[in-house]
Amino acid sequence: MTLQQLILILRARWITVAFVIFMAVVGAITVNWVLPKQYHSTATIVVDTKTTDPVNAVSPQPQPAIAGYLATQVGVVSSERVVRRVVESLNLQHDPDILKLFQKQNETQRLPFDVWISALLTKNLIVRAAPDANLINITMTWTDAIHAAKMANAFAQGYLDTNLELKVEPAKQYANWFQDRTKMLRENLEQAQQRLSAYQRSKGIIITTDEHLDVETARLNELSTQVSALEGLRAESASRQQQAASGRDTMPEVLQNQAVISLKSDLSRLEAKRDEAANRLGSAHPEMERLNAEITALRGRLNTEIGRVAASLTASDHINNQRTAEIRGAMETQRQRVLQMTQARNEIAVLQNDVANAQKAYDMVTQRLAQTSLESQNQTANAMIITPATQEFGSGRPRKLVNLLLALIFGTVFGMGLALLRERLDQRVHGDEDFRTLFGIPVLGVLERAPLISVGRPGRLSAHHMPAIAS
Repeated sequence: MTLQQLILILRARWITVAFVIFMAVVGAITVNWVLPKQYHSTATIVVDTKTTDPVNAVSPQPQPAIAGYLATQVGVVSSERVVRRVVESLNLQHDPDILKLFQKQNETQRLPFDVWISALLTKNLIVRAAPDANLINITMTWTDAIHAAKMANAFAQGYLDTNLELKVEPAKQYANWFQDRTKMLRENLEQAQQRLSAYQRSKGIIITTDEHLDVETARLNELSTQVSALEGLRAESASRQQQAASGRDTMPEVLQNQAVISLKSDLSRLEAKRDEAANRLGSAHPEMERLNAEITALRGRLNTEIGRVAASLTASDHINNQRTAEIRGAMETQRQRVLQMTQARNEIAVLQNDVANAQKAYDMVTQRLAQTSLESQNQTANAMIITPATQEFGSGRPRKLVNLLLALIFGTVFGMGLALLRERLDQRVHGDEDFRTLFGIPVLGVLERAPLISVGRPGRLSAHHMPAIAS
């Protein structure tokens, strides 16, 4: 089909095209008249997911976690909790227009107002997260631009308040729990300290450290060394005492005593002198009696000196025994002291460990209490309204001019299609090309239409327009 044929067909069937266009325009006007006016208003919220939390010092989340977080926040915006906030903030339960709409739409269902308004707001709400940004777009559709903007902003503010509550309320609950836990742990710490103090008072111990115990252990080792040395001396003195009892003259102490040596020398000299006098004077001479008396006296002195030396050995053995017993007793006392100090140190170490554990638990819970207290007092959310909703009167629906233009475009296209369809069902001759197409015969000539003579019905071949056809 050529363009000329298409123009001839449309000119011949212009009534069909015009009728379709007219019906499309009437339909668009009807739609514009019947459909209620609706306005769209959008508020944009930016969510900060990269800044470190100043209270918890939490690092920024990875990208997959951020996507999941934004999806969660989208669900929070349309949650029942935010819807209730919107209703309360805008006082919709007392709005005359809302109540009138409620009475009109709820004649058959008989739903409670809070259920109805929640369903209506959720139905007209569209919440989307931006694909490549931390943005959440909140779009509200309503019958007037003012309410649409107010509701979109109310949903944005309600989300911010709810988001803050979701952070603060758990922190408040944790703070209360940590506060109760802190009281209990403080009591445990005080009881552990009291047990430690009571044990120290009962044992008379101020403090027991490894240094004190090392000093007492060194003293015990020193006493043990002294006992060992005294044991050796006592054994030696006992041996010499036994030797003195069997043969005092052969004792080293006697043999090495200067007085004994001097007396023995004098005795030997007198005995030699007596033997010489006996050979010279005889045994009955008075000189002999004198020498014998001197020898007897000198021997008595020697025996006395030897007895004194032996007695000194006995006294030394007694002293060694006494000193050994005393040092042994001191060593036993020191041993008991070291044992008591060791036991006290072990017991005190257990009690000190209890105190340290109680202190550690108390400090940890106190730290968490301070942190959760800060969280419960936090009034800053990680989101803010970056673009509030405005009253855009030109963005409502239905769009009358757009609908009319679409009706004209689609009506024209559909009318042309319908005209071509009718032409295909009922083909007519509109020009010389149609003879060659329909009948397959050549056209020899064309008679022009007379200007004032009727040519008959349009689209029909008249007598004045009949071409000459070669047979």
